Amino acid sequence: MQSKTVLFVYLLLLFSVTLSSQNSSVEIGIVTDNDLYTSSKNDQYYTNGLEVFYRYLSKKNKPQLVKKINQIRLGQYIYSPRSIYKNQEEMFDRPFAGYLFGEFGNTNFYTNQAVLKKYVQIGYVGPNSFANEVQSETHRLFHYKAFEEWDYQIKNTLGLQTYAMFAKPFFSGIKSRRIDFQWQSEVKLGTIFTSLSTGFVTRIGIKRLVLLSDSNSYGGSLKADVSPLESEFYFYMTPSFNYQIYDATIQGSLFNDNSPVTFDITPFRFNGEAGLRYRINNLNLSYAFVYRGKELKSDRNIGYFYGSVAVSYLFR
Repeated sequence: MQSKTVLFVYLLLLFSVTLSSQNSSVEIGIVTDNDLYTSSKNDQYYTNGLEVFYRYLSKKNKPQLVKKINQIRLGQYIYSPRSIYKNQEEMFDRPFAGYLFGEFGNTNFYTNQAVLKKYVQIGYVGPNSFANEVQSETHRLFHYKAFEEWDYQIKNTLGLQTYAMFAKPFFSGIKSRRIDFQWQSEVKLGTIFTSLSTGFVTRIGIKRLVLLSDSNSYGGSLKADVSPLESEFYFYMTPSFNYQIYDATIQGSLFNDNSPVTFDITPFRFNGEAGLRYRINNLNLSYAFVYRGKELKSDRNIGYFYGSVAVSYLFR
């Protein structure tokens, strides 16, 4: 009953804020992550992710601000070991864990094409995330073996998260509409994830690049007027260095040690992402290949990769 109440609160929050915004220009979308999007034989660690989001324009209150876009997001992430050894939890190379959350945030787009994104999240890691139920039903639907080891998952812990990301163009002397570069830094602070990351983003235009303040690169497609949207199609790369301070999906709760299987994390990691993004009329599409470096201290644990697909539509 408690788990159903948690889910109901998330859905009620999304519905009420959506109605209260009463904005005539909005974007609604979905992001789905899965390791099977890169290989039918690849099934490990970050096994599935699902997000739905709702974006709408906010009133800008600074002259240097091109636009401000608010976002409401609901998401669920599911993690599992690469290989399962029943009744031998010491052989797991990652804990079972799920993270269910609701989020509110905003993204500021500035006249110098800098971008500042912030959000807060509330959620749960543990049985209240419904990860066991979702993965088990999905595996049964596609006739995969359902895992029986979810009893070993990370126990319930409340998630309170904050996040900030700042990106700013560099190599601005390059006067090309086919390539650009941004330096991007992120910080996460909370009871689930605490980390620092920095790296650069490169866009290589298959078509002429759109300004960042109007691009789907950072979710900037929404406009205050109803003039036609410029289409875009580009390849991008995002290599970065990550310093992970804490990860509850690996280490368990900050407040207790009652999870049956936990590991120490590997703090320094290299991460990478590459993909394609496309916009035609009011439709945004993207595909990304995502690599994550080794996350925890186990001889059996390795770096891994997964695919991410996003679709959104702008109602104007």
